[in-house]
Amino acid sequence: MGRWRPPRPKGSAYITPEGASALRDELRYLWKDERPKVTEVVHEAAKNGDRSENGDYIYGKKRLREIDSRVRFLTKRLEALTIVDRIPDDKSRVFFGAWVTLEDEDGKQVRYRIVGPDEFNVREGKISMDSPLARAMLKKQIDDEVVVRNDQGERVYYIEKIEYEKYTNL
Repeated sequence: MGRWRPPRPKGSAYITPEGASALRDELRYLWKDERPKVTEVVHEAAKNGDRSENGDYIYGKKRLREIDSRVRFLTKRLEALTIVDRIPDDKSRVFFGAWVTLEDEDGKQVRYRIVGPDEFNVREGKISMDSPLARAMLKKQIDDEVVVRNDQGERVYYIEKIEYEKYTNL
């Protein structure tokens, strides 16, 4: 059996201003703080002679490759992303950036924000616009039914509230 895996489908190229700022902060931290520290450790380890058994050198070089790979990814991704920094004209419908309060058939309420695939975090209530739930919610209005089908069956939610936040850090 080979190791080949089919390529993952590309995520949507949209991000909130907060998400773009977080990616830029990560890029800045990796390039300005972490990479120079790891480079110094590798430099000092290289002075010790035999590099084949020098853990600081071996793991430092590995960490440098990881940092460089992430820096390349972040740089390319930030160039490709579109920052959505305005609220839609029709605030009665669910669009990118909306906070949506849903109620399931048992009366339990959950609140999610629809964000880009680079910034989703379910613990914070942020779901990717590419997720089945977000795709089912897009363009719906209050009291609309949202049906999500998955391996376990079908879940039905009702939209209780739609909110948009003003973007302040532009």
